[in-house]
Amino acid sequence: MGIRRFFHILGLVAALLSPLAAHADKLPRLVLGGPGAVVSAPLIHMVETGALADLAESVSFVQWRDPDQLRAMALDGKADVLAMPTNVAANLHNRGAPVTLLNVSTWGALWMVSRSPDRKTLADFRGEEIAMPFRGDMPDIMFQLLAARQGLDVRKDFRLRYVATPVDAMQLLVMQRVDHALLAEPAVSMALRKTKSFPLGLVAPELHRSVDFQQEWGRLYARSTRIPQAGIAAVGAVREQPEILARIEAAYAASLAWCRTHALECGRMVAKHIDILSAEAVSDAIGVSQLDAVPATQAREALAFFFEQLKARNPALIGGKLPGDAFYGGKCADCKP
Repeated sequence: MGIRRFFHILGLVAALLSPLAAHADKLPRLVLGGPGAVVSAPLIHMVETGALADLAESVSFVQWRDPDQLRAMALDGKADVLAMPTNVAANLHNRGAPVTLLNVSTWGALWMVSRSPDRKTLADFRGEEIAMPFRGDMPDIMFQLLAARQGLDVRKDFRLRYVATPVDAMQLLVMQRVDHALLAEPAVSMALRKTKSFPLGLVAPELHRSVDFQQEWGRLYARSTRIPQAGIAAVGAVREQPEILARIEAAYAASLAWCRTHALECGRMVAKHIDILSAEAVSDAIGVSQLDAVPATQAREALAFFFEQLKARNPALIGGKLPGDAFYGGKCADCKP
C-alpha cells in the first residue's frame, strides 16, 4: 500500500471513529430518507450498523415512494438527509428550499428492459409502447433528453405508458401488459429475476437488459459513460453543522464501499427496510450499477454539464437556472475511500 493511500484510509477511519466527546450534545434524531433504489443502500447500512449512533439518540431510514413525497419531506423538515435525483436537489435549492447536495453516488443505473434481445438504441424502439415511471421526473427526463439528442420526437415516435412507480412498470412487464420499460436498478434486476422464477416464469417470457442509458449518454454527448444521476443531500438545520455533515459523508462513502464488496449482505439489509425488493436483486443491482461516492464539489463539472442539458430542454427541471456555490457541499476530504 502506498503512503498516500495509507494516510487517505487513516483519515477516513479517524473521521468515522471520532470520539463521542467531540459530539457531546447529541441530536435527538437523524432521519435518513431515500427511494427503493441503489442510492439508498449505504443509508440503510449506516442505520443497520449504527454508524451514526454517537451523533443522535435515534437514527432511522424512511423510504420515499414518489417525487412528490420526496419534495414534501424536504420542504416539511421530515428528514435530515435525503437520497434524491440531482436535478430534484437543484430544483429544490433554486426554489429556496434548504437543500445542499453532499455527494453524487449513482453514476449509472438506468436501462431499458425488453422482451426483444435485438434492440440496442432508443431508435430501435420507434413505434413501440414503453412503460415509464415518474412522468416529468427521472427517468422520464433522461429518456426525453437522449431521444431528442438523436432526433427522435417522444410524442410521435413512441407510445409512452406513464405509471406511478418503477414497481408498477416492472409489474406490467412481468405480467405481459407491456413489452418494454425504462427502469432504474434494482427494479431492472427484480424484473429479470422474476421472469425466471416459478410461477411467474411461466407467465412472462424472458426479459432482456436492453439499452444502457449510460452508454447512450457517452455515445450521444461524446463524454464518459457516467451520468450524475443521484446522490445524498442535507436538508434543513443539519446543513449548519459541518462536523455532522463530514461524519455523514464519510460514513456514506464507507458504507457504499462495504456494500460493493458485500453485495448480498447489503441486499439483505435493504430488503428488511424495503420489502418489495429481494436481497438477491439488490445484490445484482449493486454489481452492475456505477456507484462511486464523489463529493458534490468534486462532481461540479459533471453536474454543471448535466444541468445545462436539462436547462436547454426545460429550465423548470432544475428550477430555472444552474445552482450557485451554496448548492455544492461535500467538502469532506476523506469521503472517497
